[in-house]
Amino acid sequence: MSAPTSCIRWFHELTLADLPLVGGKNASLGEMHQHLAPLGVRIPEGFAVTAEAYRDALDEADAWVALHRALDGLDKRDVTALARAGKRCREIVYGARMPRHVETTIREAWRAMQARLGEDLSVAVRSSATAEDLPTASFAGQHDTYLNIHGEEQLLDAVKRCQASLFTDRAISYRIDNGFDHFKVYLSVAVMQMVRSDLASSGVMFSIDTESGHPDVVFVTGAWGLGENVVQGAVDPDEFYVHKPTYRKGFRSVLRRTLGDKQVQMVYASGRTREPVINRPTPKADRARFCLSDADVLELAGAAIQIEQHYGRPMDIEWAKDGPDGPLYIVQARPETSVSQRAATQIEEFVLDASAPPRARGRAVGARIASGPVRRVGDARQLAAFRPGEVLVADTTTPDWEPVMKTAAAIVTNRGGRTCHAAIIARELGIPAVVGAEHATEVLADGETVTVSCAEGAVGKVYPGALPFHKEVSDIAGLKKPRTEIMVNLGNPELAFQTSLLPCDGVGLARMEFIVNEHIKVHPMAVLHPERIDDADERERVTALWAGHPDGASYFVERLAEGVGTIAAAFYPRPVIVRLSDFKSNEYAALMGGRAFEPHEENPMIGFRGAARYVHPAYAEGFALECRALKRVRDEMGLTNLKVMVPFCRRLDEARRVLDAMAGHGLARGSGPKGQGLEVYVMCEIPNNVLLIDEFAQLFDGFSIGSNDLTQLTLGVDRDSAIVAESFDERDPGMLKMLKLAVEGARRNGRHSGICGQAPSDHPEIATYLVELGIDSISLTPDTVLRTMRALQEIEARRA
Repeated sequence: MSAPTSCIRWFHELTLADLPLVGGKNASLGEMHQHLAPLGVRIPEGFAVTAEAYRDALDEADAWVALHRALDGLDKRDVTALARAGKRCREIVYGARMPRHVETTIREAWRAMQARLGEDLSVAVRSSATAEDLPTASFAGQHDTYLNIHGEEQLLDAVKRCQASLFTDRAISYRIDNGFDHFKVYLSVAVMQMVRSDLASSGVMFSIDTESGHPDVVFVTGAWGLGENVVQGAVDPDEFYVHKPTYRKGFRSVLRRTLGDKQVQMVYASGRTREPVINRPTPKADRARFCLSDADVLELAGAAIQIEQHYGRPMDIEWAKDGPDGPLYIVQARPETSVSQRAATQIEEFVLDASAPPRARGRAVGARIASGPVRRVGDARQLAAFRPGEVLVADTTTPDWEPVMKTAAAIVTNRGGRTCHAAIIARELGIPAVVGAEHATEVLADGETVTVSCAEGAVGKVYPGALPFHKEVSDIAGLKKPRTEIMVNLGNPELAFQTSLLPCDGVGLARMEFIVNEHIKVHPMAVLHPERIDDADERERVTALWAGHPDGASYFVERLAEGVGTIAAAFYPRPVIVRLSDFKSNEYAALMGGRAFEPHEENPMIGFRGAARYVHPAYAEGFALECRALKRVRDEMGLTNLKVMVPFCRRLDEARRVLDAMAGHGLARGSGPKGQGLEVYVMCEIPNNVLLIDEFAQLFDGFSIGSNDLTQLTLGVDRDSAIVAESFDERDPGMLKMLKLAVEGARRNGRHSGICGQAPSDHPEIATYLVELGIDSISLTPDTVLRTMRALQEIEARRA
């Protein structure tokens, strides 16, 4: 029998080397206590009930034979047999009497904690298996946790229940799938001081982007109340991103934030109920505000960076805030076991080949696509009817469902965020999941075939029918970059992290219009002057957008800065060239509130757009908002890789006026840290830009050829007109001469030359011609980058 002192260890006594004794969770808590707490990372106090205590109990009860009888020869595919075996094993372990020395030592440890922390002490009792939280197997959600435990008797019972949870159905299934021997995995228990996040908030964060695997961000999720709701996917949480490289340089700015619905919150139960914690609806006012301040998010990001640096790998971390104004604690840290395991030299992309109006939308997990018949599951009793290849649709999932989830084509839930149990399991299994798809169980019917797409950005979509799609896998091992810089055209910030993993040299065209249209949704002048909107309903919709912000201008600037900043952060330190807004007047009018501020033009393509708009009294205030956002990206976020590009600049005097206006708004050309001064480019898309390229070169740092508009204006073809579409051809001899004059003129003046129009993506011969001219960079749609890169290598080899 073990000595009385061997059955518990205080957290501060433990390190990772103690994993065989206290399991992954406890060993990690001890490691952080010893090495990270001195650096300011707060870890709650507590102790581990060792795996020896578990083994001693089963030895004294002679329980091993009965456990073998229940598990030997088990076919986990038989859900009924699995449930029967799991139930029997849990009964055996829970029924095994706790050895006297174990019980005595736990009581003594409880009293010691109570003496230090107060008579009203409550603890969390959490399972810590000796094969969990490993770099290659998380065992996420496989074992049980008990919260708000008071008193010695409750504690002893919770410890026994945790020990029995080594044999939950999901844990048995997970061990079989991952090749772990049931009888070589043991259960330790963590007894940890409760952090009163029932009075504040809690959640999960990753030191890596969970979808793309991009290593340069901390991704934080959270909701009001105790953290189990975020872990189990019972709520749609708030989301925050922080950029690690600029954080390390001293910049303190939240890169991006998304407000979640946070439907319920888990709190301590009153004395009238037998349950220690309960869920209650989140008050409407709390659902409408973030559960963390920016200062809290940044403190958590700092902790995540320190934890990742210490462990030397991406980490999955749980956090909790102690009361409304109290400190933040780290309550768990384990290796991230999904996206960080992907092959760095393989790029996999799923592409939808058709479209339809989606039946449901939520948050995308795993950039994949799958089709199958719907199977709605209301509770665990309905799992037996589930068939492999079906799409699992539920309000939320629990860890018990993992054996069935493994056979699903895809998962769709009404509730949950991208760090919940369903999301983690979906990533490990390599299947798409759309979580937080409100009302999915109501709008999707059993048996109907649907296509679940998580390959279109952060928003996952469920389409009716089996839509065609294909998968592209590219191996970039050994791929050499051509001398000509290859950049990408990008507008959607939600695709930035994934796209940045391409072996490209940056972003040659970041389209501001996409961010305004999709993420801000309102005309910039409308947020400044809503009183000019005649339609009362539209005016109300406009003003509702900036709820929670001081005013409309703050809303517009924050959202625009987040969108542009996300793209700049994803590619950092590679250059990102953002084009100032280039909506035409009819496109601006289509924005919410836009009709009140835009003229009617017969030909908006060559009307009130580009540089002329920025310095016109009708839009000058709106341009000031654009400049404020870009200044925030560079100065507050620290993303000095951002360059600014002026579109559709007709005349030299127009260029000077725009540059003066930018300088007046804090975006003077050349301003910024030494060696990182702001560069301002101009679109070379009007014949006058080519004819006066020497003069324009005195005002700007570089030129980006806009082949679409340059072709339109050189050939006199309306590119929006179908009837003359055949005359629109970038390969026309006149256009080729224009391209030659532009590239040679830029080189003559020592200015960067690039092209961001559609021509090189659509016509490889244009790319060849430009390389032969010696253009500095070619910016392409992401799907053509690798193909064009290989083609340019061949061209350059022939020229050598």
